[in-house]
Amino acid sequence: MNGVSALRQPAVFVAHGGGPLPLLGHPGHANLTRWLQNFSSTLHAKPKAILVVSAHWEEPTPSLTANRAPELIYDYYNFPPESYKITYPAPGSPDLAERAAGLLRSAGFAPRLDSARGFDHGTFVPLKLAFPAANIPVVQLSLLSSLSAQEHWRMGQAISPLRDEGVLLFGSGMSFHNMRGFTRGSGGVSAALAASQEFDTFLQDALTNPEHSAAQRQSLLEQWEKGPSARECHPREEHLLPLMVVAGAADGAAGRVVFDDELMGVKVSSFQFDS
Repeated sequence: MNGVSALRQPAVFVAHGGGPLPLLGHPGHANLTRWLQNFSSTLHAKPKAILVVSAHWEEPTPSLTANRAPELIYDYYNFPPESYKITYPAPGSPDLAERAAGLLRSAGFAPRLDSARGFDHGTFVPLKLAFPAANIPVVQLSLLSSLSAQEHWRMGQAISPLRDEGVLLFGSGMSFHNMRGFTRGSGGVSAALAASQEFDTFLQDALTNPEHSAAQRQSLLEQWEKGPSARECHPREEHLLPLMVVAGAADGAAGRVVFDDELMGVKVSSFQFDS
């Protein structure tokens, strides 16, 4: 195995759950919490750094956190007081931010470094579970406010070389995100559950079916709105777009399902791309 292969990290899309609930022992998040806690043990090597694409940051151009000690942004409301005392002192990495910006610039984007921006809950909640030591440098990359699936796929292609430099690409969103559809129970058939199951079946086929070519996979994802119950599951697509980035970073290679369960009454999945 050459040095590049030994360093190579996967690109993963993670269902991050509801606000801080995975960290608060919420029973509806128990399986997701356990999976996230086990995630780092499935990696062949400790990442040198982590680049997170969170559903909770949108900018006109790709923006990257560039400070050495990012603060946390408690961007959720009406949760218990302890939710606002969570800590995750992972270091930032201005060098990684510069490297990612260079790759994006070479692909025709106009990236921006943000030395003031901190980590939102789409970053610190899943990372606190997956990498609790908080000793791996983290940079967060914004979504584009255009919400274009095609542009997010291109962003993923642009930053893909980071994987061979030991950087884990970590998309943080949800395969279902319609606030009216979530329930506090784990059982019961509902319209939202049925819709989430239909769309999840579409996503799993698009992302994992080995019979799809790379071009077919890209087309299916970029035209995700044509999928069954697509808009019922994503009235607004910001929680799906981190998946476009990580799938783009795999350049159309097939992924695999790494988490598949019900969460707050709907079906959600997480996907990993190793190729």
